[in-house]
Amino acid sequence: MENKVILKKGEGRTIKKGGLWIFDNEIAEEHIETENGDLVDALDFDGYFLGNGFINTKSHIRVRMLTRRTRIGEEITLDELIRERVRSAWEYRKAVSDISSCRLIFGEADFLPGIVIDKFEDVLVVESLALGIDRLKGKILDEIKKVLEKDGIKIRGVYERSDAKVRLEEGLPRYKGFIGDEFDTKVLITENDVKYYVDVCDGQKTGFFLDQKYNRLAVSHICKDKDVLDCFTHTGSFALNAAKGGAAHVTAVDISELGIAQARENAELNGFGSKMDFVCEDVFDYLPRLASERRQFDVVILDPPAFTKSRESIKNASKGYKEINLRAMKIIKDGGFLATCSCSHFMSEELFLEAVKAAAKDAHKRIRQVEYRTQGPDHPVLWNSDSSFYLKFFILQVCNEL
Repeated sequence: MENKVILKKGEGRTIKKGGLWIFDNEIAEEHIETENGDLVDALDFDGYFLGNGFINTKSHIRVRMLTRRTRIGEEITLDELIRERVRSAWEYRKAVSDISSCRLIFGEADFLPGIVIDKFEDVLVVESLALGIDRLKGKILDEIKKVLEKDGIKIRGVYERSDAKVRLEEGLPRYKGFIGDEFDTKVLITENDVKYYVDVCDGQKTGFFLDQKYNRLAVSHICKDKDVLDCFTHTGSFALNAAKGGAAHVTAVDISELGIAQARENAELNGFGSKMDFVCEDVFDYLPRLASERRQFDVVILDPPAFTKSRESIKNASKGYKEINLRAMKIIKDGGFLATCSCSHFMSEELFLEAVKAAAKDAHKRIRQVEYRTQGPDHPVLWNSDSSFYLKFFILQVCNEL
């Protein structure tokens, strides 16, 4: 029996626009005699072949497409396809990004749905979020090691951070641990000439947010001789880039004691400790207190965690983004700068802009855009795959109304 799913008439809009997901409510018929995680054919209502993908009847995302050209096994074997996808991903990174530390595989955007692999110098960190690709992670990692070795890069260790809750929706347990030999999980990296210790075991996500690499560099250019406030500093990455850019003083704030401890350690590592202060406090409480004390800064940086991870909470997220930007604008000197971002793909560019504009109106400020940026090129945006475009980043000049 041919293993296949057949779409309802008029459904499959995402995949027909170039996306890689087929949802359970788009399917009219399933003819499956294979296991979840295996490959099946996806057919349109009229029998037209749409591609080959991983089936998972436990998931709302019923099929994650691996190829749209042919059935795997006819013109190309699975091993050949994985080898080609890995090689292509690495060649792309070499062409567009600093590869000392970078995202090597970005799931759907690299046509390997459900898996993320980051390179921190000579360490790989893998996050596997879907059943089908989870079975292939060993093969993918082997191919990555081979392609890196051809360029003289030897990987000394691999750590898995597949501990996200979304794995439960795939019928997978949450897991983190070594793949292969153990090693020191405190990894030293250099980015934009700034050094960091990355904790690949207990740091957020895969240990460090590589997607803001060039946004951090852009912020450093406006910080010379400035008094800078970095909110949601995490391990201090924006704050350290501000210091590297010649800031007179930097205050870094985060609610996490671990994050502040790591940020302080990174500051000492770079010799910036004398011109940096660290505050462990909720930013939503800290900013109003600064305003009541009439504190003012030349540059304020807002890099909050995602305020929404679903469409249902977008309205509340918009209120949150407006509120945090409003509070930031109130403590920026006339003609100073605000670097602000949203890392949720559910928060569209238009909605985020509306929130920031509303904040400026209520703060009685005029806004001039300096730069608009997105995630780094090692996190490529696959057009028509909404989940791959998530980071919106603005540098704005904030001026008092005349």
